[in-house]
This record gives sequence, structure tokens and C-alpha cells, in this order.
Amino acid sequence: MNQIDFFDEDVLHEECGVFGMYDLDGNDVASTIYYGLFALQHRGQESCGIAVSDTEGPKGRVSTHKGMGLCNEVFTPDTLESLHGNIGVGHVRYSTAGSSTRENAQPLVLNYIKGTLALAHNGNLVNAPELRRELEYSGAIFQTTIDSEVVAYHIARERVNTSTVEEAVANAMKKIKGAYALVIMSPRKMIGARDPFGFKPLCIGKRDNAYILASETCALETIGAEFVRDVEPGEIVAITPQGIASNKSMCLADPKKQARCVFEYIYFARPDSVLDGVGVYHSRIYAGRCLAKDSPVEADLVVGVPESGNAAALGYSMESGIPYGTAFVKNTYVGRTFIKPKQSSRESAVRIKLNVLKEAVAGKRVIMIDDSIVRGTTSALIVNMLRDAGAAEVHVRVSAPPFLHPCYFGTDIPSEDHLIASGRTLEEIRKVIGADSLSYLKMERLSEMAGGLPICTACFSGEYPIAPPKEDIRGEYAK
Repeated sequence: MNQIDFFDEDVLHEECGVFGMYDLDGNDVASTIYYGLFALQHRGQESCGIAVSDTEGPKGRVSTHKGMGLCNEVFTPDTLESLHGNIGVGHVRYSTAGSSTRENAQPLVLNYIKGTLALAHNGNLVNAPELRRELEYSGAIFQTTIDSEVVAYHIARERVNTSTVEEAVANAMKKIKGAYALVIMSPRKMIGARDPFGFKPLCIGKRDNAYILASETCALETIGAEFVRDVEPGEIVAITPQGIASNKSMCLADPKKQARCVFEYIYFARPDSVLDGVGVYHSRIYAGRCLAKDSPVEADLVVGVPESGNAAALGYSMESGIPYGTAFVKNTYVGRTFIKPKQSSRESAVRIKLNVLKEAVAGKRVIMIDDSIVRGTTSALIVNMLRDAGAAEVHVRVSAPPFLHPCYFGTDIPSEDHLIASGRTLEEIRKVIGADSLSYLKMERLSEMAGGLPICTACFSGEYPIAPPKEDIRGEYAK
């Protein structure tokens, strides 16, 4: 599994990326939000959208544009030019709950008695079905099939009886359970909120007299903003003309129960991002070093499966002394609209997106570093491609432990019967993918990799921070 999306069913995807901006000087923010989303495109490639408003204009007037596809497919210069407003939220989406349709694209915009509410959400709720039914029985009419609308409805309902949006968000957070990073635009302020476990990342930035909320720091770098700090697990922050405000009495977090998604460090986040003070690039280098210490093997070359396997491969090389090299050439011009070959010729889809440098691997014992193995289909194909290119041996090292359990917090890890590691020994997995040897990252290395932060390891250990839902909430990707 890797970030080139060979086959939708044999790769992992993140739920979403969120971005918000409030320019206190009154300048339009749509174009900057666009570039912020562009930097977060790796977190979701199915749909995207931007909603903006003018804090000095009439309350309730929101301009929105969203659609299916990548940012540069959905937005044009004319589209961005038409989105006037100094406050706005943006979103890139990959669906793990709710189908992939334009109706489910975000941000969601609600018109209600207090005005308008625009919301962008990253994550999954484990109690969304119950909350949805509760709202439906009280007369709510849903326009989407995503749990983000459940969040929006609860905030809107709470806002009717509270004096501030922050209070409404805090009350809603007492009802919703699961993973969420929220960026919310009200007519006169922008709110950021993170679930008490800290599953999903969210940070604050500043550029001139504008404040930014973003899923990752790489988005801040892209627009030339400085990093201010991370939103803490369970924290609610409000950005107003007075600056950033955080009411600690609203903080819902218990430090002993925090559970950041470790896969942000292994795979999801861009390597140039820093999450909760821990550099993603450093984490992947460290994972590679650990693999070299714990699972050494004699070889001539260490290579990474692009992109997320590259840093771990470099770490393995640094620790082992075995030269690091490039074995794969990636076709960067194959976009999301690429028409995949039919079932009978699936292997050609890999070769179209990825080719092996024969002169780099011919006659050599190769260590191939990948970030994980899901079903094993893609790993087997890549190992075979290396052998076809003349590699004498192919040793596979994985910078994560084996997947044994599904995820309910925003990662589309399938059910156990579709995971290659479920019910198979290490030797059996090795035979399936055709490697000369196979080793995974040890479980005890995960906390070290994440800088000692409390992490969620449920997909590896089966120890869920929150009890899994009684009904599967992961939609078509649970199949």
C-alpha cells in the first residue's frame, strides 16, 4: 500500500483535510484557502469546496463552490474571483462514511434561526447513526448521508439556546463520539475544535493580520503563514477581531485518554508537516532506523515505495549502512480520472503509474520499504516487478505493524477477512507477496515513533479508545 493509489481497494485513504481563514483586514480569502487545500490534497481527492462570507456584510450571505474532483479540477480563476469574503472554510474529501457524491462534498452550509453555519469536518463519529435517527424523529431533514451533517445540526440546535457559537460547539461535543477536527464559520467568527482524544490533527497559523486553521502545518508553509500552535485535544478555539480565544473551561480532554492516530505519522500526513510537535519526516526516518535494528538483512540496496516509503527507506539505509537508492519512477501525470484497466489486466495499472529502474536493481539484493500492507495485492505486484527487472532478492520491510482490525475513526481499513495479516502467519504473508523475507515494525516502536505522544493503535492491536459501533459506519469501504 502506498500513496500512488494503484487500486482503490488495496490502499488506505484519509477521511479529509480542513482549512479555514479569517482576514481581520477585510481582504478576500478564497484564493488563499484554495492554495491551502492544494497543500492538503493528499488527504482527500474525491471532492473539495470553499465557503466564504464577509464579516462586515449582511449576516447569512455565504458564497459557496464545491464539486467532485481535485482542487484544480473544481476551481478556476474565475470561480475564485467570484468568491468574495474575508472569512471562509475549505475542505478536501475522501469518503469513508457516506457515498462519493457532490451532495456529500463539504463545507456544509446551514441556514437556521441564528443565521448561517459553514462547517468542514475531518474524521468519523462512532455514534452517528443513533444521533441521526434521533434528529430525524424530531423532524430534521438531511440533505447528505455524511456524519458531518449530524455534527452541524447539533451545533445549530445548541446555538439556539446558547449565547455563543463556542458554547454551542461545546454542548454538541458532549453528544458526539468519535474522531473529529472541525473548522466552523459563523457570520462574525471562526471556530476550531478537536475531539478529546486528539485523533485528527488541527493547527493554528497567522499571516499578517489573518488567522488560519488547518489540518497540517504544510498548508501554513504553502501560503507563507507562521505556525502559532496546535489546537489541543478537546479544545475549542475562537478567532475574532480580538485574536485567538480559548476557554479552558470548555476543554473536554482527559490527558490519560488521548489517542492520536499513529497513521498520521506513518503515512497520511505530508512529510514536511509537524503534528503536535513531532515532525512527520523525523518519525518516518526513525521507523526505518528501527526496522534496520530489529530486522536486519544482508543486501546491496535499500529503496522506498513512493512516496511515504521513501523516508523510512532512508532511515533504514542510515542505520544499516546499506546504500539508499531509487528503484521506482512514478508517472506524475496520471491523475484521479485515470481509466483503470479491466479486471483481466489489473497489473498494467501498476505499470502505468509506476516503473522500475532496471539498471538500479538488476543483479542486486534489494530491501523494499513500504508503509503498510493491506490486502497484499499491490505489494505482490511490486515485488514481482522488481524481480522482472532483475533483482536477485527482494526483502520487504514494513514501517507499520500488521493490520489486524478495521478502523472506525476515519481510515478505510477494511474488515478482518480482507486483511492479508488476519489469520495468516508472517511466513504465509511472505509467500503470498513473493518476498525473500518480510518483517514489520514492532508494536513497541510506535509510541517512540510518535515522540512518546499517546496514540491509537486499534488497527494493529484491537484496543479501541472508544467502543466500536454496533453497526458498521464505514459505508462502501467496509465491504
